[in-house]
Amino acid sequence: MARPQEFDRDQVLDAAIAVFRQHGFEGSSATALVTAMGIGRQSLYNSFGDKWQLYRDAMHRYATGEVEAHLAALRSGVRAIDGIQRFLQRVVETAQEMCLGVSSICEFGTSHADLLDIHERFGKVLNAALCERIRRAQADGDVSPDMKPDDAAAFLMSTIAGIRVSARAGTDPKILAAVARTALRGIR
Repeated sequence: MARPQEFDRDQVLDAAIAVFRQHGFEGSSATALVTAMGIGRQSLYNSFGDKWQLYRDAMHRYATGEVEAHLAALRSGVRAIDGIQRFLQRVVETAQEMCLGVSSICEFGTSHADLLDIHERFGKVLNAALCERIRRAQADGDVSPDMKPDDAAAFLMSTIAGIRVSARAGTDPKILAAVARTALRGIR
């Protein structure tokens, strides 16, 4: 009879996320994962199936947390533009920690339907919220009325990906902050 799971699944996934963020899927060995997660190799396989399923579960948990944090930033501030600014600022503040979402796209592109599904589901939620904030900022007179919300959202999302990749390459945080400020000016 199999022993029951004796660990906190969320804590174990958070530890796996840290390893995957640092080393990617291919660069993360089972040994590195079980060491960081504080579980045995057999527990990893019993609980998650295999390394790929662990990666997918970690990606889902990571995306859930990131989107929740992004939404909270977007909804902060008195005006919609304040939330958009806070959203960009949050990305700059956390850019030194590699984004698992951007990392997985760099590593796999669109070659895995299960990852693509995670990216698309969470991306739609974030894009809808960002478009709503842009429309609200337009109504407030803070964003150009000529700007299509979908285009502005795509521009900001691409800028965010660039900030995160640049941070991984060692770009000075002051430059990353300047990029975010420039992006904000770009939609005004």
